[in-house]
Amino acid sequence: MADVSIALAKWLARLRLRSTLTSAECDAVLGLPGSLEVIPAGRDFVKLGEVVDRSCLVLSGIAGRFSQGRDGIRLTTALHIPGDMADLHSVVLPKAASALMALGETQIYRVPHEAIREVGDMHPALERAFWRDCTVDGAILSQWSMTNSRLQGDGRIAHLLAEMSVRVGVSSADDQMHYPFPLTQQQIGEATNMTPVHVNRMLRGLRDKGLVEIRARRVHIMDWRGLCAVGEFDPIYLHLRGAE
Repeated sequence: MADVSIALAKWLARLRLRSTLTSAECDAVLGLPGSLEVIPAGRDFVKLGEVVDRSCLVLSGIAGRFSQGRDGIRLTTALHIPGDMADLHSVVLPKAASALMALGETQIYRVPHEAIREVGDMHPALERAFWRDCTVDGAILSQWSMTNSRLQGDGRIAHLLAEMSVRVGVSSADDQMHYPFPLTQQQIGEATNMTPVHVNRMLRGLRDKGLVEIRARRVHIMDWRGLCAVGEFDPIYLHLRGAE
């Protein structure tokens, strides 16, 4: 079972990348109550149209946010990693317009909206920090929309893998880096609007160019600058201090 304190500390670190917080405000985040759940792979833990009273902090694994057409086809619109409060916006918009699914076994910590509102009322700077967090989620969605509509398949995947490397905190001080990435080729396709066959072909191309490959459920980046060039990746939309 993942350590809740570590996950809350990761979320706090994310908030502090964009907001200056006092020790009292930090303690308020670290003390948020909630309940632990382990979600099996492929299961929705927030359903379309569901009215929720808790927000979900990802402790381990990866959660996917998706929209779904009338034909049942799903398109992933966000990936949430450990330390992400995947649906913080539900504090003010509790009816889910999009859903959350575990992409592989995922542990979450459900924090009552009431508790989040209380710490926001007590600490206005935290309320603004929560607002910034939601705004960045919106910026990522906007960037994905542009990337998936403009770039070829190899560029879409390159952008996704570069973004995830920055979000998980992998250093690009040298050109070689790696990080866990348990998504299947079908799940990558649902995030980049491609078929699994096309994803496979694009991944082979990126590997053959010496840029990146996925093996043993890990991303291995061999040429960071080359990967960013193919994916037209600039982390400015992530609003991370010191992001390269």
